[in-house]
This record gives sequence, C-alpha cells and structure tokens, in this order.
Amino acid sequence: MPIDYPAILNLKAEAAHYSWSDRDVMLYALGIGMGSDPLNEKELQFVNEAFATARSLKVIPTFASVCVWRAGPGEIDLNRVMLLDGERDITFHKPIPVAARVTADARVRGVYDKGKNKGAVIQNEVVVKDDEGDKIVTIVSSTFARGDGGFGGPSKGMPEPHQVPRRAPDRSIDISTRSDQALLYRLSGDRNPLHSDLEFARRAGFPKPILHGMCTYGLTCRAVLQTYADYDPSAFHRHRARFSAPVFPGETITIDLWKNGSSISFEARVRERQVTVAKNGQTVLG
Repeated sequence: MPIDYPAILNLKAEAAHYSWSDRDVMLYALGIGMGSDPLNEKELQFVNEAFATARSLKVIPTFASVCVWRAGPGEIDLNRVMLLDGERDITFHKPIPVAARVTADARVRGVYDKGKNKGAVIQNEVVVKDDEGDKIVTIVSSTFARGDGGFGGPSKGMPEPHQVPRRAPDRSIDISTRSDQALLYRLSGDRNPLHSDLEFARRAGFPKPILHGMCTYGLTCRAVLQTYADYDPSAFHRHRARFSAPVFPGETITIDLWKNGSSISFEARVRERQVTVAKNGQTVLG
C-alpha cells in the first residue's frame, strides 16, 4: 500500500518504557570496534567495568542510537527489503547513564516524496527521558524507503544538511572493520537481515550483506572521541551525519575531520573503494 499522506503525520507514541544495563552499553561499544586493542586503556573504559583499577564505565554517546531501539511512532507499511538508514541527528541533553529505566516519546516529524521509482524519506523524532521526566537525548532519524515513492507528498522542506569545509581536513583517522562486524553489531537491536543474510542482501540489490549505517555512525563518533574529545562522552552536545553509500564488513573507513571551535565537521569514506559513505557530518562539543 502507498504511504497514507498526510495521515502518517499524526502517528505518535508517548511514554513507552525501556531500560538498559551496563551489558548493553559494553556490547554496543564492542559492536563499533572499541576494545579491539585490549591494551588500550582509554578504549577499555567503554568495554570493561574494571576491578583491579578503580574506574567508572563510560558510555559511547552514539549508544543513544540503540538505547530505545524499538521506539517509534507506530507501524508504517513500507517495502522492508528496500529500506535504508538515511540520517541520524542526536542532541545530548545530559550524559547517558550506564544503566537506566526510561520513557520515550516518538512522532513522525516529516515525510518527503522523491517521486515514483525514486523513493521516500520518513523522518521520525524520539525523545528519551529519565525517571524524573528530564530529557536525556533527542534522536531524529531519517529512513530512505527506496520502494515507496510516488505517494503524492511534498518533495521539499527537509532541513538543510551541514556543510563541511572545503579546505583539506585537519586530521584523518583510519578505522578498520571486521568481517564479522555486522553480526556483532546486530545484537544491539537491529536484526535487519540485510546485514546478515546473503540471499536477503542480494534481493535488496547488494552482492553481500552490508554493515549497518548506524555502525558507521558509531565509528564516526569514535573518531571524534579519540581526536578532539579526549575520550570524554560528556563533551558531546550533538552528533549528526547522512549516510551516502554502504560499507561492507572488513573494509577500512577513513574519517576526515575539520575543527572550527566547538564544531567538528566530518566525512567518512571507504579507503579501498574511495567511496564516501557518510557525509555532512558534525559534532558539537562543549
């Protein structure tokens, strides 16, 4: 069935209950490759609660992208084989706790019609609140529904993307992915078979399963953490990026970074294929 516009804009869900523990926090960190060097004390802070050396477990800021994974405004009838993550924009109102019971309010923020055979973009917003009702994070996500365009909705009105500087990057970081990275990352919530099932991936038009766009998103967060944030998650006020091409597990991602005061711009590319896979990226530090 085609997208029911404008009725879809009325979809919302309020005060849905979720929780997570330190196990979820550490599993997510492992899923984006933290701890690949088990002697790196700065990365161990995200994957090991430590006993011999007293230290608190830290939470990767982009854990916010999976902390209430199932949160959404309601069921939307879309062609699931043709769905791809398009964008994430997370605002951090306070540090993410290691363990929590929270509520989430979700709504459809906008729907854009790119045309028949060109797809549609569905933009959702999820606000995560602690048990006192204070906001922890606001998550704006865009899904590219490649098989659902032509429903008669607006084609314009999407927010303008962040523009990265045109000068050479101030720093570039290479992060390797493992051939089994998607199989580990999917345990944090996204069980889409596009990332694990060969036949499903082929039906979706890919030669093999692809890495989650949100795993790539987490890798860009790692790059900022280790360069300009001194591994301090509380420094993050915002982290956003658009996904422009798939990554295949096992590839190396190069993240180019530009610093302009508290704003860190970034783009990510696959070194082996020289394909940009995340663009218009920005982290705002405080």
